[in-house]
Amino acid sequence: MSIDNVIKNIRNIMRKDDGVAGDGQRIEQIVWMIFLKIFDDQEKFYELRDSNYRSPLPEDLRWRNWAANPEGITGDELLNFINQKLFPKLKEVSNGKNKHAEIIRAVFEDANNYMKSGVNIRQVVNEINKINFNRKSDRHLLNDIYENILKELQSAGDYGEFYTPRPLTKFIVDVVDPKLGETVFDPACGTGGFLVNVLDHVRENYIKRKEEEERLQDSIYGTELKSLPHMLAVTNMMLHSVETPSNIKRDNTLAKPLTDYTHKDRVDIIVTNPPFGASVQDGVEKNFPSDFRTRETADLFLYFFIHILKEGGRAGIVLPDGTLFGEGVKTRLKKKLVEECNLHTIVRLPQGVFNPYAGVNTNLLFFTKGEPTKEIWYYKLPLPEGMKQYTKNRGIKHEEFDPVREWWNDRKENEHAWKVSIEDVKERNYNLDFKNPNTKEEKEYKDPKDLVGEIEKKENKVIEILREIRKNL
Repeated sequence: MSIDNVIKNIRNIMRKDDGVAGDGQRIEQIVWMIFLKIFDDQEKFYELRDSNYRSPLPEDLRWRNWAANPEGITGDELLNFINQKLFPKLKEVSNGKNKHAEIIRAVFEDANNYMKSGVNIRQVVNEINKINFNRKSDRHLLNDIYENILKELQSAGDYGEFYTPRPLTKFIVDVVDPKLGETVFDPACGTGGFLVNVLDHVRENYIKRKEEEERLQDSIYGTELKSLPHMLAVTNMMLHSVETPSNIKRDNTLAKPLTDYTHKDRVDIIVTNPPFGASVQDGVEKNFPSDFRTRETADLFLYFFIHILKEGGRAGIVLPDGTLFGEGVKTRLKKKLVEECNLHTIVRLPQGVFNPYAGVNTNLLFFTKGEPTKEIWYYKLPLPEGMKQYTKNRGIKHEEFDPVREWWNDRKENEHAWKVSIEDVKERNYNLDFKNPNTKEEKEYKDPKDLVGEIEKKENKVIEILREIRKNL
């Protein structure tokens, strides 16, 4: 079975349907169907393993009973079944404290069926039925399909914000090095890319006995606000052998007052790419101390990371350039960060790593809570020779992180690496935007749209500073 043919066939069918408009809706449509097919295949395994297993779904809603037969219901009968029975019941499915029921309800809470032709739906369902998710070969195929879907998020309008390039998530997880038994949290988990890398990393390096797998799965947590990426994250975890991904919650991490977090909520590791360049919902900033209140999402997340980590806990996060040189609340945040944590490494990423969704320059920050910063190592990751910036068709690759990996445990200054003392940071009022002193900085390509955006952000910062000054008059 060809992965390209499966995707091509589904795409072509959906293009004929008047109800599906754009990449985002097509992705959501495919994913809820795949989710139900995966769950049904998993239930077949549960039933073989445990004769007492009972599905949380009513019999007529199980994939095997309405979708599995290629000659089954179609046309208006299928469309009416999905719109009037399947979706309403999945949104309120309940079975005591059954974790599978909770997952299904959360996944379908805001899901939609966009297709308007029951005949087209039947054709898509029949394509999906070609895959057996209990066969290793087919699971591998679905991983390919899934990665294809995730990459399409990059061009699916605002959905692009939830896609973090896989080479980047893998590098962060590898150097943070989560171990078996350590609790790992991604409080803005998007489609679950970081958490899947954590699963792979721990399985490859630290699991020696089959019974340790349950301990691993119980130690991984994620939270996502939006419905589509949450659905993708849950599906992603199931594809990576997490039977009950009930630790992947749909919620707003920042909406909970910090005082509600107790010692038992603290975690060993945070790996994440928090949303930046956006404002939080009204009132969320009041959950934070007055000196750190802001509408900038990335700033509040940074405060949260410091707060939620255990003593000795480690973090690897993505942040924009604006955090490094920003003032006001950002200055106070950076002061708190270097006083309470050892900010030991900043990897400065090349232009366009998140294209086409965002052209803003980004950085990887690595820190350990519980000891102050004495010096910060910087590593400027260069663009491949001959490139001005990454694009949708030529993104960052795994091997481009190899030089940083080789340098990581044997640090020396070179044309890409340098270090800065905490005294230098304090002298610059906690401005962390240090340029590489060991090489002549090349002029970076900047799209005119990005330049306009940077000007607007700087103007907004000036307005924010003026407001703070006015409050103190």
